[in-house]
Amino acid sequence: MDAFSSTFLSTLSQHPKSLLSPNSPNTATSSPSLKVYSVRIEERPQKTTTTTSTKPAQLPQEKPNPSPYTPPKATPKRQLPIKPKQVEPSFPAVIFNAFDDFINTFIDPPLRPSVDPKHVLSNNFAPVDELPPTECEVVQGSLPTCLDGAYIRNGPNPQYLPRGPYYLFDGDGMLHSIKISQGKATFCSRYVQTYKYIVEREAGFQVIPNVFSGFNGLTASAARGAITAARATSGQFNPTNGIGLANTSLALFGGKLFALGESDLPYAVKLAPDGDIITLGRHDFDGKLFMSMTAHPKIDPETGEAFAFRYGPMPPFLSYFKIDQNGTKSPDVPIFSMTRPSFLHDFAITKKYAIFADIQIGMNPIDFIAGGSPVSSDSGKVPRLGVIPRYAKDESEMKWFDVPGFNIVHAINAWDEDGGDTIVMVAPNILSVEHTLERMDMIHASVEKVKIDLKTGMVSRHPVSTRNLDFGVINPAYVGKKNRYVYAAIGDPMPKVAGIAKLDVSVAESDRRDCIVACRLFGEGCFGGEPFFVAKDPNNLEADEDDGYVVSYVHNENTGESRFLVMDAKSPNLDIVVAVKLPCRVPYGFHGLFVRDSDLRKL
Repeated sequence: MDAFSSTFLSTLSQHPKSLLSPNSPNTATSSPSLKVYSVRIEERPQKTTTTTSTKPAQLPQEKPNPSPYTPPKATPKRQLPIKPKQVEPSFPAVIFNAFDDFINTFIDPPLRPSVDPKHVLSNNFAPVDELPPTECEVVQGSLPTCLDGAYIRNGPNPQYLPRGPYYLFDGDGMLHSIKISQGKATFCSRYVQTYKYIVEREAGFQVIPNVFSGFNGLTASAARGAITAARATSGQFNPTNGIGLANTSLALFGGKLFALGESDLPYAVKLAPDGDIITLGRHDFDGKLFMSMTAHPKIDPETGEAFAFRYGPMPPFLSYFKIDQNGTKSPDVPIFSMTRPSFLHDFAITKKYAIFADIQIGMNPIDFIAGGSPVSSDSGKVPRLGVIPRYAKDESEMKWFDVPGFNIVHAINAWDEDGGDTIVMVAPNILSVEHTLERMDMIHASVEKVKIDLKTGMVSRHPVSTRNLDFGVINPAYVGKKNRYVYAAIGDPMPKVAGIAKLDVSVAESDRRDCIVACRLFGEGCFGGEPFFVAKDPNNLEADEDDGYVVSYVHNENTGESRFLVMDAKSPNLDIVVAVKLPCRVPYGFHGLFVRDSDLRKL
């Protein structure tokens, strides 16, 4: 969710029951009450290399590299990475860092809780070190063979403690993977080796600013912009190599697995046979992808095509495209009828259309001049939905429909009805959009079903659940076509997830009862993340839509222990059938993906 965070640098880059028992032993590597001061300040983190080059960092190339972790002959259960040599900062770097400290102390200190690292990075939001492949203990049940593969979740994990304001979306991307094979599980945590990450690892300190939180108001933006430009001019980094974090999600399409963050190009990654995570490099689809793409592409399970878009602060504010099953990108379709920049994080597809949401969150110059964030809400704007044929060559057939009060950040699914004359979309509607950036704990999202009559232009909508739900997922085989079941995270409040709710969205519009048909609360002090549905037999076309498992990472703040949970999607209480004790703490994060073993072998 960091595309709008790159307003300055993206422009520059265009130029050269209780789940975890409180009585269980605490074997986690970190305290159950972690605070931000437990994170190393301006210290190079532990790594697996033993030397550090003093030459400018090079952008990783997308080609197979040996695993950065090579176990010795007698491999212990957990081998810690070796800390590399320290490199003394250059004189310009010392000067620039001093200016940074001055700005963060006197011009734009992190006064608001939403950007104060001591608040944002407390408890299980605090960063963790990398962990090489480590065997896990299955403490409940046994792992079924249909889970052979890997569940990988992305999320922010800052390499260095921020020197100034820090927002949750600003952290370096870290992938947390649990690889399952023949009933055994191996866990691994690795940074996505983005250009930004490598530059700062080589330098030994933060070089590129936290752009989502660092450019608030004209004075702070001008000061940080000047220092950033000076760093680029002095050769500390090259913005044309991208400044993205790859910290939001993952997607498998075109024969590759990508770590995604919407302010940059995708980064191709793979899993080694031992479960280690390898970054292959930044990927531009043979030079056809310009600057960035959404972190939420939609993959048609029948055609293998990926549909995606790019948005930003300069016209065209929205560009739509697709990538075929072979990884070939189509030309962009610029959408000039999007007349002002909007925070367009997600979208939906049907078999015939793509649907975009122009919501009340966007760029507000007045708030920015007054010292606020460049991204804010506009209560006077009327939200609308845009519909375009999914194979459109231009925007001539784009239609917009006003939908007052409908603000979505994530879309769950959409499908066609009435022979393509009606579109149905299911998505969580944020009822308190003004709190989206500053007070996430006050956000309440109600899942709604929206119907668009393309002939008459009429839009109708009704809630299917009034509980605070987000991060809704479905059986991936039903993307773009009518589905019945949704699995959503229960906010307690967001961004913490207290449990999982299963919804039956097939309930008729006239029946206004809540559509929750199953629920699993993790227990006091236990919080998880986005669920993911894994079918027991994806090749069985006769299988029930909910014949499978719901998986997620869950952390117990009372014991400091994290687990991987497997829940029976058909059961009325989403019964836990397998629990895997993880060898380290897994911080709360964003979106994940399950990749089957057959697909892992092809990467």
